[in-house]
Amino acid sequence: MSDRRAWWAGPLESVALLTVVRVPAAGTTSTRGVLPWAPLVGLALGGVAAGVGVLGAHLVSPLAGAVTALALLATLTRALHLDGLADTADGLGPLRGRERALQVMHQGDVGPFGVVTLVLTLLLQAAAGAALLARDGGWLALWTAVVVARLAMARAGLPGTPTAEGSSLGRAVAGTVSRPWLVGWVLICAALAAAAAWLLTGPAAAAVLVGALAAGLLAGEAVRARASARLGGVTGDVMGAMGEAAATVVLLVAAASMP
Repeated sequence: MSDRRAWWAGPLESVALLTVVRVPAAGTTSTRGVLPWAPLVGLALGGVAAGVGVLGAHLVSPLAGAVTALALLATLTRALHLDGLADTADGLGPLRGRERALQVMHQGDVGPFGVVTLVLTLLLQAAAGAALLARDGGWLALWTAVVVARLAMARAGLPGTPTAEGSSLGRAVAGTVSRPWLVGWVLICAALAAAAAWLLTGPAAAAVLVGALAAGLLAGEAVRARASARLGGVTGDVMGAMGEAAATVVLLVAAASMP
């Protein structure tokens, strides 16, 4: 394998699994690069979603822009993370044992806990997104939320993170993200968000975005901890739930605090 092939394998694998974009066959042979490069995919998806959101806000209304951005994200990701959120809610919501919870999560249908969680999450994201798109520079928070969702998911690949029994994706990506790599991504994304917000609206907005990023990562970690306690570790569905929880909290914190 050439160095060129080795360098591009990880990003291609991440794009292949986390988006609908078609990639060369080299990007579909493994899942080892999915989580390490997930933040890069988030940067691309976030930029597209923020751009569409701004366009919709100008042409129709901030709410229309926010809903359009969310619909585009769901389309570009095959609603993979939303499906994970619904399945995780169905598994963790009712009072049931570990084996039964995992069995429910592996089923293809969505139960009442999943439906309610999905609807409320999307409503919160749309409402917060609309509030942000009505403000100067608020689209940066939308972009940041998409990136933070992938940062939260990447955390599931740190060494020592337990994997739930029967999770093929969890086993495949276990230990694929080193701590220095993840910290580096977090610092890069925080610096980019803060610098852009500072230039566009000032230091207060920069501080809000960094705080929202931190809050989102904490929310994703809370979901992981809860799932690990009930399920014995993470699964692909839990990773999706971590991402959606992180994105929602980023949007809510930013909408509540951004000047």
